[in-house]
Amino acid sequence: MSAPEFARNVKLDRLPASLVLEADEAERAALARRFGLPGVAALRAEVTLGRDGDIIDVRGTLSARFEQLCAVSGERFDNRLEERLALRFVPPGDAPDEESEQEFAPDAPDEIEYENAAFDLGEAVAQSFGLLIDPFATGPDADKVRREAGIVDETAPSGPFAALATLRTDR
Repeated sequence: MSAPEFARNVKLDRLPASLVLEADEAERAALARRFGLPGVAALRAEVTLGRDGDIIDVRGTLSARFEQLCAVSGERFDNRLEERLALRFVPPGDAPDEESEQEFAPDAPDEIEYENAAFDLGEAVAQSFGLLIDPFATGPDADKVRREAGIVDETAPSGPFAALATLRTDR
């Protein structure tokens, strides 16, 4: 396994109350390669850290500006995201078993095991960023490309209830 592109190790005996993590140019280029993006212009996380025994709660925001390929046209376009970040670092054995069936609240923090009295917050932020990237995002010219390719029937109803409209019997 290769070294993380955005490593930021946090030691439990020197746990800060807050941190700002920002990827430098080389880290952004490596993350772009990792996630199959043409480029990452900015990646930043601002977090607060809290401790409950051996469990570390991390809350904050993750923001990124990046370039990606349109899922329809294949053309590059600029994209951005700003999302809440909620992570919980737990000692080995405290994380839920991957095979067990558990229900999680939608806003429950992601639980990540740590070892040796430290955890890699940068890698957790990088993984969160990777999960937040929409692989089917479309650029500004996607509708034009669909029309030109004959994929869109502009006379047909569209929108979230278009399929239901075809079931109407009062026409």
